[in-house]
Amino acid sequence: MILLAVLFLCFISSYSASVKGHTTGLSLNNDRLYKLTYSTEVFINQAKGKVQDSVGYRISSNVDVVLLWRNPDGDDDQLIQITIKDVNVENVNQKRGDKSIFKGKTPSKIIRKENLEALQRPVLLHLIHGKIKNYYSYENDPVAIENLKRGLASLFQMQLSSGTINEADISGDCKVTYQAQQDKVIKIKALDSCKIERSGFTTPNQVLGVSSKATSVTTYKIEDSFVVAVLAEEIHAFGLNFLHSIAGKIISKQKLELKTTDAGPRLMSGKQVAAIIKAVDSKYKALPIVGQVFQSECKGCPSLVEHWQSIRKHLQPDNLSKAEAIRNFLVFIQHLRTAKKEEILQILKAENKEVLPQLVDAVTSAQTPDSLDAILDFLDFKSDSSIILQERFLYACGFASHPDEELLRALMSKFRGSFASNDIRETVMIIIGALVRKLCQNEGCKLKAVVEAKKLILGGLEKAEKKEDIMMYLLAMKNALLPEGIPLLLKYAETGEGPISHLATTSLQRYDVAFITDEVKKTLNRIYHQNRKVHEKTVRTTAAVIILNNNPSYMEVKNILLSIGELPKEMNKYMLSIVQDILRFETPGSKMIRRVLKDMVAHNYDRFAKSGSSSAYTGYIERNPHSASTYSLDILYSGSGILRRSNLNIVQYIGKAHLHGSQVVIEAQGLEALIAATPDEGEENLDSYAGLSAILFDVQLRPVTFFNGYSDLMSKMLSASSDPVSVVKGLILLIDHSQELQLQSGLKANIGVQGALAIDISGAMEFSLWYRESKTRVKNLLAVVITGDITVDSSFVKAGLEIRAETEAGMEFVSTVQFSQYPFLVCLQMDKAEAPFRQFETKYERLSTGRGYVLRKRKEKLVLGSEFPLHQENSDMCKVVFPPQPESTSSGGWF
Repeated sequence: MILLAVLFLCFISSYSASVKGHTTGLSLNNDRLYKLTYSTEVFINQAKGKVQDSVGYRISSNVDVVLLWRNPDGDDDQLIQITIKDVNVENVNQKRGDKSIFKGKTPSKIIRKENLEALQRPVLLHLIHGKIKNYYSYENDPVAIENLKRGLASLFQMQLSSGTINEADISGDCKVTYQAQQDKVIKIKALDSCKIERSGFTTPNQVLGVSSKATSVTTYKIEDSFVVAVLAEEIHAFGLNFLHSIAGKIISKQKLELKTTDAGPRLMSGKQVAAIIKAVDSKYKALPIVGQVFQSECKGCPSLVEHWQSIRKHLQPDNLSKAEAIRNFLVFIQHLRTAKKEEILQILKAENKEVLPQLVDAVTSAQTPDSLDAILDFLDFKSDSSIILQERFLYACGFASHPDEELLRALMSKFRGSFASNDIRETVMIIIGALVRKLCQNEGCKLKAVVEAKKLILGGLEKAEKKEDIMMYLLAMKNALLPEGIPLLLKYAETGEGPISHLATTSLQRYDVAFITDEVKKTLNRIYHQNRKVHEKTVRTTAAVIILNNNPSYMEVKNILLSIGELPKEMNKYMLSIVQDILRFETPGSKMIRRVLKDMVAHNYDRFAKSGSSSAYTGYIERNPHSASTYSLDILYSGSGILRRSNLNIVQYIGKAHLHGSQVVIEAQGLEALIAATPDEGEENLDSYAGLSAILFDVQLRPVTFFNGYSDLMSKMLSASSDPVSVVKGLILLIDHSQELQLQSGLKANIGVQGALAIDISGAMEFSLWYRESKTRVKNLLAVVITGDITVDSSFVKAGLEIRAETEAGMEFVSTVQFSQYPFLVCLQMDKAEAPFRQFETKYERLSTGRGYVLRKRKEKLVLGSEFPLHQENSDMCKVVFPPQPESTSSGGWF
């Protein structure tokens, strides 16, 4: 007891600072050597995993601390020396036993002799009022080792009073809150406020994005007015928003405890701290206390060319429907991000035409300055021999997860040049629009290149005279969704000819509700009710849908309902289906519609009993408390029974955020002459045309044409070809999140989430005058792989968790119309093929010398295929179009 009393008395204004003393932070006593124990440990696991199932490691040591100098003019200005001794490295999981990667290895073998020596070299800490003024160490020590010492030194920074302040430590310049209590002081660091330079990027869209949460709490334990221990815990958790199984966490702990005090060196005299430091060792340099970046050396890693040669077979066209192709695509992108331009050009120039499109996808998706320079040097937009490669490059740019200003500037430069293909020129402008929107979503609207691109789109749309140019700029606007472009869209919607008016109206349909103002709805009402000119059905119905889905007024809804019954027959049925679908699915506009329907003038049997084949239906693909996936299908026919427009949409919702996963619109017009039918009002002079337009992951693609003009139609019919037309095909990097973390223990952590898919969307239209039947098909095939990866690296030992989910799936939409009788028969079918869903988990610990521990788990299930339900009328009609075949009762003989 006497010994303990002496120890506490010696420590009275010491490292264990007195709460009642004159100091504002930790203060060491003169001429004493403080012996402490220190440990830092890290646990890595899935988000909901148990600590005992984690992988990780513990670094422990003894620590000697002495006070070298105290400013004679103020006790709160002091220089202390911290020395790490007796280092040990071990597992955090004690159950590992003989499988421990550290078993039988000494610290010098694990850490390496030169690293261990650097770790045990003392550092100096200049504290003023308990805050770190300067950190002194040796300039050429390895960065990773220096960070471990920074992590320990940062624990010595504290204050004894409650309050919030900004402090600089290993985590950066952070907002810190102190809570002083009788037996402890709690320091809470707001990690999201820390200003520190670290590489990283994420996908702006919340649906495809990653949510993360970080906490840091340090507790200074106090006994009898003295700090006797420091316990720190830092937790980083992440999860992919739409797939919660891709989630993980890092728990980092530090523990510093006082064991004893001995007699120590006498204080050095002097008024200037710089002179004291020079006297201790002239090699000491003031270094940042903030953690510094380091890269672990990759031993035996293949070159870019070697890596490409090992995986290229998986990226052959016939293999793209397999998850293995996507896995290799993702890994190769990571390698491309560290490659130089010359290396990338080397493999581009050496590859054959079968695999080259997939290589272009990968190089463009890498999104580095070197990869962009390489692909721009490789592609020649003045040549028509590489149209497919140019298109793949442009679409990969449109789907870019984190585009930058340089990419946008490069595409604008290309647009001002010459092209061998006008389709590619149009695609460049369309993708410029997509990049503008993505950069604006990422707070880049005021970037010089973005401002320039806005002027290019708006100016082009305002001055364009040719129909093709107007359509091109409208498609760019449909991607960019510029608020300042709404007046131009309204102008073209109301005064433009059919296709232009329709495109302008569908562009308005993509804007958020905040932009569909009363002025916008006035124009849309004029279009729907044809107050100034006659419009095509496709334009009128789109205008009505926008009104109904964007806070419609009582009179707007009433006038639309009163119009039903006065419209062309199929348009009557279509509008009725839209209203019923809104009511059934309870979208925001449903409340006002229900209110109007209380008026029997608007709600009567005659109006709501209109017959026809046009329809609209919305349903759920999947639904749970935090997210939902919906599909919607609406089809508008002409009065003669020929398809006018089919519109298939898939949307993913998470909270208030949504992602327009896909939209496939097939449009046809001017086909009444084929069956000697009368065109509908306003559509008497339309040219024969059929085409397909698609939106994929919020990006409008360049529409494709099945045929244009009567002669083109007849030639295709006579050739009897019903081969599908590809809308988009390729490898898409869809999810891309990378985060480098500086743990306060000094360790470096990386969190990465990547997701990619191979997609093939195609469409076809078939006509048979003999059977008086038409079919439209939209086929969507894809393979998806999503990976989540956590690593914590000390340079001499690394631990990590890898999670992967993958599937191969397909969906097909078929519309069959038999117009041999009236009313014609229509059957709509939406089928989802069965799909395997596989999930993999790998945990590992690995020494830099090569020795490792790996634990793998796997789950697999088969998601059964199904046919999506549509309205009951469709089910009844399909039974007529495809009547059940009677079972054969024959015995199998001739008679």
